[in-house]
Amino acid sequence: MSNLSGVIHSRGENWKVMRRFTLTTLRDFGMGKSSIEEKIIEESSFLIKRFESFKGKPFDNQMMVNAAVSNIIVAVLLEHRMDYEDPQFERLMSLTNENIRLLGTRMVGLYNIFPFLGFLPGNHKTIIKNVEEMCEFFTQTFIKYQKNLDENDQRSLIDAFLVKQKEEAGSPHSYFHNENLTRLLRNLFAAGMETTSTTLRWGLLLMMKYPGIQEKVQQEISKVVGLAQPTYDHRVQMPYMNAVIHEIQRFADIVPLSVPHETTKDITFRGYFIPKETYIIPLLSSVLRDKTQFEKPDEFYPNHFLDSHGHFIKKDAFMPFSAGRRACAGENLARMELFIFFTSLLQKFTFRFPPGVSDSDLMPGVGFTNIPKQHHICAVPRF
Repeated sequence: MSNLSGVIHSRGENWKVMRRFTLTTLRDFGMGKSSIEEKIIEESSFLIKRFESFKGKPFDNQMMVNAAVSNIIVAVLLEHRMDYEDPQFERLMSLTNENIRLLGTRMVGLYNIFPFLGFLPGNHKTIIKNVEEMCEFFTQTFIKYQKNLDENDQRSLIDAFLVKQKEEAGSPHSYFHNENLTRLLRNLFAAGMETTSTTLRWGLLLMMKYPGIQEKVQQEISKVVGLAQPTYDHRVQMPYMNAVIHEIQRFADIVPLSVPHETTKDITFRGYFIPKETYIIPLLSSVLRDKTQFEKPDEFYPNHFLDSHGHFIKKDAFMPFSAGRRACAGENLARMELFIFFTSLLQKFTFRFPPGVSDSDLMPGVGFTNIPKQHHICAVPRF
């Protein structure tokens, strides 16, 4: 299910231009800076209030975690956050979640291998319909922005794109056209929501399953942060928390097949000749679960990222954001989101299974990403 526009599935010069624009614009609008950190901190307070509203009773956290994480990329794309119960916002998240799930089904896999089977009924048609609906929303959104565009006051990625479009108007070789903008917005919304929110949900599930680890995390939070607001700078003083977050990403293995790559020239790799423009699918699981790199690859074991003195250590085999030139463009943003959201939630709550539930199934559900199976959590206030 690919399209040559946007950034995730595009190739060649289009991909180079869109990726360069995306990285530059994300940086200009705060990625890795205090301005985006303030937005994450603000959003974490909204999420905490939503969790508090359940007063320790069981609830499904998927949509609200989706919404909180989505609002960070929405702030960059559209300049403002959206209410968790905004019908359009809920619809966009539902369409994205449905597509992620359907992309893991057999019929879609068959269609991707044999596109000529597209005339048959199946999940691939639902995905195409969902994509069209999402693209229509983003098209209508940037049309509104076009009407109020102020070239000297660019406040969002859409503004920046429209200014570039205006600058290159009339050029037959410009990549700043409406279809690229629509696909780019959809790519960034889906990527900005899905992987980080799924990682957070796995994290909370794992804290319930391993209460001893959760308690150790909370002890470190109390020691380093206390009752203050967690910030990204705190991570350097919190080796155990840092190790736990890294282990959540490693163990959950959110995108095991990464995103499609392609050879740019003829190469020989380990005795195999691979011609130029060969479609390559990197199997990230092969490194994240490598027995030579991790002591207990099939277990959730934060000590994978700690030395004998309890200091955090980096691992070359840790590559949940993929590798090479197609590595995740939002990696720095995702790292900041994971630390602030996760630390803020564990500071305020202890997470437990609902009454009558004593354990969890850690086998992922069907999907393009490794999503947790549907479950409920209890967020018990710590003070």
